Amino acid sequence: MRGAALAVAAVAALFLSSFAAQAQEVTVFAAASLQTALQQIVADYQAGGGGSVVVSYAGSAALARQIEQGAPADIFISASTDWMDKLDEAGLIRSGTRVDLLGNTLVLVAHGSDAPKVALTPELDLSGLIGSGQLAMALVDSVPAGVYGKEALSSLGLWESVAPKVAQADNVRAALALVSVGGASYGIVYGSDAAADGKVSVVGTFPAQSHAPIVFPAALTASARDGAEAFLDYLKGEKAAAVFQAEGFTVLKQ
Repeated sequence: MRGAALAVAAVAALFLSSFAAQAQEVTVFAAASLQTALQQIVADYQAGGGGSVVVSYAGSAALARQIEQGAPADIFISASTDWMDKLDEAGLIRSGTRVDLLGNTLVLVAHGSDAPKVALTPELDLSGLIGSGQLAMALVDSVPAGVYGKEALSSLGLWESVAPKVAQADNVRAALALVSVGGASYGIVYGSDAAADGKVSVVGTFPAQSHAPIVFPAALTASARDGAEAFLDYLKGEKAAAVFQAEGFTVLKQ
């Protein structure tokens, strides 16, 4: 009987230990463009004794909709304020935790490492530059990078001529991948995305006034579990800031 009791106690302890580990795990829903930076930040955080963090990457629109439908996210990092606003208005963001974390630039990239530079002005014949190829963009009506891109092209008077040549992807990293493998000759992505891929080259940066400011807000969700606040604080700290900056982001909050 004593041996059986000890066995039961051991199983119970193992179960409780496993349950505690799961309870401490933080789930982050993050815009796809953050993948390279966050992989390093999460590794550093855990190596320094932080709790377990798992990150789900996708377009901000898709992630926001998943949270609306009850997906168990603890932290949401969007590539635009619009989708964060939507969740905030629905009561799905914890009050007082929202912060504008990062900024970025919007760039035109080309396949290859030495494509010639162009001036992104109304005088540019972008359609002629693309020729028979395609312009890769994230979904232009919902994913922030695509929305910013369409806005910039429209502001410069270039959208109508290139719209038939746009190849839309589910998120900005998917658009980058199209250019990287040569499936599209050009693409519109964030500057940080371009910095993460040696098979593309930045041929131009869109004027800041051609599109709304690119802001990545972060916040705890209303259902965030224990441990989430500690990781969000880490994201706002100096160590994470150094990684974000190295990956081409502008740090707005420390």
